[in-house]
Amino acid sequence: MAEPATDNSIVITFAVREETKSFKGVPGVRRFLTGMGRDNAERAIYSILEKLTPQMVLTCGFAGGLNPALKNNEIVFQAHDGSILHDQIKAAGATPVNFFCARRVAITSDEKLRLWRGTGLDAVEMESEAIRDICRERNVPSATIRVISDSAAEDLPLDFNTLMTPAHKIHYGKLSWALIRSPLKFAELLAFQQKTIEAAKALGEFLDHFLKTAVLK
Repeated sequence: MAEPATDNSIVITFAVREETKSFKGVPGVRRFLTGMGRDNAERAIYSILEKLTPQMVLTCGFAGGLNPALKNNEIVFQAHDGSILHDQIKAAGATPVNFFCARRVAITSDEKLRLWRGTGLDAVEMESEAIRDICRERNVPSATIRVISDSAAEDLPLDFNTLMTPAHKIHYGKLSWALIRSPLKFAELLAFQQKTIEAAKALGEFLDHFLKTAVLK
């Protein structure tokens, strides 16, 4: 098998397109959608690193708050302590945290509280640990940069775990049926979507600023 091409680009991964909507990007940055969940993330990053060896990988997107101190739209990150990358991201204004990489979406504030007390970790998402473990195997520097889309005190409008296909994609037939059965949830879902739009904007603005001023200079 041919060795992947050495590349001076920066790879940024997102789970879903909604997370990328306000990220403009800069020259030298390649973005990829992995799909939701650990298994999709593993397949995607293996495929990416078979083709190129970037200078770094950033795994980005939404995260749920577990630590009550974290606020909506706050930019949080995790990188190797003492690394230049850690220092650069922190200097750009992100909050250093520890992530819990879950197999399922944390839906309720009670579930988030149990996770926080049980793990001692600050925020929850579903892809970064898998991506960063594989980057570590390949000696590719990496970091997680996420935005808090729902704080520890918030419930999500629907149990998205019950609306997923086995491939961790939203089953729109199940979603439609859930809304038909509970029509009041439609307004809650619209409000949540607006929050994710605001979160994506905060993340996109941070990434565009960070990549221009810290990484690519």
